[in-house]
Amino acid sequence: MATKKTTAPAKAQYDLLIKNVRVVRPGAALVEQGDIAIKNGRFAKIAPVIPADTAKEVYDGKNRLAFPGLVDPHMHTGIYSPLAEDAVTESRAAAQGGVTSSLNYFRTGGYYLNKGGPYKKFFPEVLDISAGRFHVDYAYHLAPMDKRHIREIPDLVDNFGVTSFKIYMFYGGHGLHGRSSNQHEFLMINEDEKYDIAHFEFVMRGLRKAMDRFPDKAADISLSLHCETAEIMAAYTRIVEEEGKLKGLPAYSAARPPHSEGLAIFIASYLANETDLPNINLLHLTSRKAVLAALQMAAVFPHINFRREVTIGHLMLDTDSKAGGLAKVNPPIRPREDVEYLWEQLVAGNLDWVCSDHACCKHEMKVDPKKPGNIWLSKSGFGGTEYLLAALVSEGRKRGLTWNQMAALTSYNAARRFGLHSKGDIAEGLDADLALLDPSETWTVRAADSESQQGYTPFEGMELSGRVKTTFLRGQRIYDNNQVVGKPIGRYLARPY
Repeated sequence: MATKKTTAPAKAQYDLLIKNVRVVRPGAALVEQGDIAIKNGRFAKIAPVIPADTAKEVYDGKNRLAFPGLVDPHMHTGIYSPLAEDAVTESRAAAQGGVTSSLNYFRTGGYYLNKGGPYKKFFPEVLDISAGRFHVDYAYHLAPMDKRHIREIPDLVDNFGVTSFKIYMFYGGHGLHGRSSNQHEFLMINEDEKYDIAHFEFVMRGLRKAMDRFPDKAADISLSLHCETAEIMAAYTRIVEEEGKLKGLPAYSAARPPHSEGLAIFIASYLANETDLPNINLLHLTSRKAVLAALQMAAVFPHINFRREVTIGHLMLDTDSKAGGLAKVNPPIRPREDVEYLWEQLVAGNLDWVCSDHACCKHEMKVDPKKPGNIWLSKSGFGGTEYLLAALVSEGRKRGLTWNQMAALTSYNAARRFGLHSKGDIAEGLDADLALLDPSETWTVRAADSESQQGYTPFEGMELSGRVKTTFLRGQRIYDNNQVVGKPIGRYLARPY
């Protein structure tokens, strides 16, 4: 048995003792053998040997790697299915993958709750639905879609603990899945409102004002941007469709070309400089051109604290993937040469974290039933949080990433950026979140084995080396022996946390 429960000795100091693990700390040079003691949901002691009789319960870690519980900073719980369903099933998938903190992008408008209006009414409903349903801790990034939302930013920061916000740069003239002519209806904003570059500027100015108003929280306030340019995408989509030479993932990549990403990054960076907004997150970079643009802007504006994100999907898949339309996502999956460049930059330290961009989209919604091979009719997005650590370990080891670097990329860096100061590391006083990984286990990805309700995965059939065996959230096992354990105990993380 992995767990040994005994009558608590009189001198028991700890609630749980995890013995015989290799502790993986971000920023450390080595992985050290040791024991981990937990009390009141927090790490109480990490040492080479901690006597078993000092704890009420002892868990044998079987010499597995103990990673900090993963912080998946880019998820979309509730986008294609009701939030009440997604919160349960997709947080189970998160726990399965070693994720203990799920940060979800949310907004008013089409999809999600399918309603507009002020966040003072909208967001409490989101929190009410979420309560008691997540198996992992959770937080929300919010997108100001109109002027009213910009005015609400201080209240969201101060009263709801939302410190991170988002702009979808292509929404003003392009739909979620392709061309669109009814953006006001989709965004659910008034006809006199425009979701355009000027709006992006005013969002940045609103955030700057919030930073000035709450200086103690300023370092945790940031803006994330989906960087694609609607005008270029609309023009190239028309060209690719009319020419008809490309199909599937290559067609979708060509319709949303990498220079569309690069130009959007330039615009976003210039506006950040103009508005004196220092904390900018450039989301899901997919290509050489996008990464180069991001690095160029960091050199031009060294006073801006840029963070650069990559998803596990863009690291594992390319346009030749047999998954076809099942791998449709925004920005698109790219050709192999772009994928290899992303890995080079990740190993070089030029990308800050790896996320899933998990957006569970069931098969019946994902592809058109009459034309399943038509990429233009497929929905955008797919799940993958359950494969985040295993896939990074599997490919990262081949490319020279150390265990400690992986811990930073999957936990610490995002935790610190998004105000989760009690997450992201294995250190005394922090939340006792852990993912125990067996690096020697080789396994094949099968959607049928996933806790997600999606029912398929574009990673189907991939052979991975390394598997999450146990996940602890604040010292409680939430995944073990190939199954989710217990009822949902996830808490809302009002930030700074």
